[in-house]
Amino acid sequence: MHHHTRIGFKSNLGAIAALAGSAVGLGNIWKFPYVAGTNGGGAFLLVYIFFTLAIGFPVMLAEFSLGRRSQQNAFGTFRVLAPDSKWLLFGSLSIIAASLILSFYGTVSGWTLEYVWLSLTNAFQGQHAEEVTSVFNAFLSHPYKALLWQIGFMALTAAIIMGGVQKGIERYSKIMMPLLFVIIIALCINSMTLTGALEGLRFLFLPKFSELTANSILSALGQAFFSLSVGMGILLTYASYLPKTDNLTTTSLKVIVTDTLVAILAGMAILPAVFSFGIDPQSGPGLVFLTLPQVFQGLPGGTVWAVLFFLLLTFAALTSAISLLEVPVAYLVEEKKLKRPTATLLATLVITVIGSFNTLSFGPLKHVKIFGMNIFDACDYLCSNILLPLGGILICLFAGWYLNKALLYSELSNDHRLKIRFFKLYIFILRYIAPVCIFLILLNVLGLLG
Repeated sequence: MHHHTRIGFKSNLGAIAALAGSAVGLGNIWKFPYVAGTNGGGAFLLVYIFFTLAIGFPVMLAEFSLGRRSQQNAFGTFRVLAPDSKWLLFGSLSIIAASLILSFYGTVSGWTLEYVWLSLTNAFQGQHAEEVTSVFNAFLSHPYKALLWQIGFMALTAAIIMGGVQKGIERYSKIMMPLLFVIIIALCINSMTLTGALEGLRFLFLPKFSELTANSILSALGQAFFSLSVGMGILLTYASYLPKTDNLTTTSLKVIVTDTLVAILAGMAILPAVFSFGIDPQSGPGLVFLTLPQVFQGLPGGTVWAVLFFLLLTFAALTSAISLLEVPVAYLVEEKKLKRPTATLLATLVITVIGSFNTLSFGPLKHVKIFGMNIFDACDYLCSNILLPLGGILICLFAGWYLNKALLYSELSNDHRLKIRFFKLYIFILRYIAPVCIFLILLNVLGLLG
């Protein structure tokens, strides 16, 4: 291990931008508004914030501690902290999970680029709901159009990663994250001016606890857990680039606040517009690609708002994609001793080839079924419903039970320079509460609860 030659993040701002960027993704902007919409709005939001702090925060802190302690990639973390043990398999699982997630993430991210283009060319002008839907379906089933956008998106991601930690990840995160906030706040302000916007805000912020079901609570727990990028090697890898002087607790809280703020702002940008135009807030995953193009048409300067919105989605997708790609790239550079450009090209090529099957599963490969699902849905199901919760549980077990508590305390307290007041409570949550909650997510998404 040559820690002294390892390049890390240059500034605290750059580190927070990169870490927050890894957490802020399509899940916040595309998924959160419709999940909140289908689970009772304000009550769901409160439960979501509670779980983010009670479960997401401790698990994120554990990953940060492990990554920074080892100063290694996701595989190397366990090689250093648990040498000659079965935990190395978890290291390998993290690399596989991040790569598979990026393979289908690249597909959806390609769609955002297509919609930036459609918005720029005013393609939705004068179209009814059925026509907007048919545009989306025609795009998905096209033999190669979606594939070209996916390849383009992956090339963008690779170009940033090739620049390295400081000149690639940190530099572009510091550009994209502020831009993301500027765009989302502009969209929020615009939504507030619409007739009936207040109804959307009431829906988002006024808790209706009568509408909160056991399933809503589990959905909030799942959304909080998945939103923070825990359990897939990203935080282990990024934390290894953090300076030893950074306060990990403060860093974690800043990332969580940023991530939650983007989700809430996305709700404020989308739901008032949805209510203003009399659209059902429970319209599910199609809310972004099918419903919003109609909404933008009815706005003054609609083309500009549409372009801004889909650019926002692209930036959010890109900040997450670079964090996912860095997981296998860091592994190839540090474990297999490849040069960064070679490692980036190799990882990008493999992930793009796997991803092409996901992309084509809506068109030429739509007849291929895995357990009754198309390739994209099967890959999404495997990653989101099995690998991610499994990764989260294993992080809790490793940090809570296997790792020497003195090591964990030392990392959290910056070698005893900081006071950690609730360490015993933290360990209790990590050992008992968090893994049980994540296990419930696993059972729920597998359809084994209720």
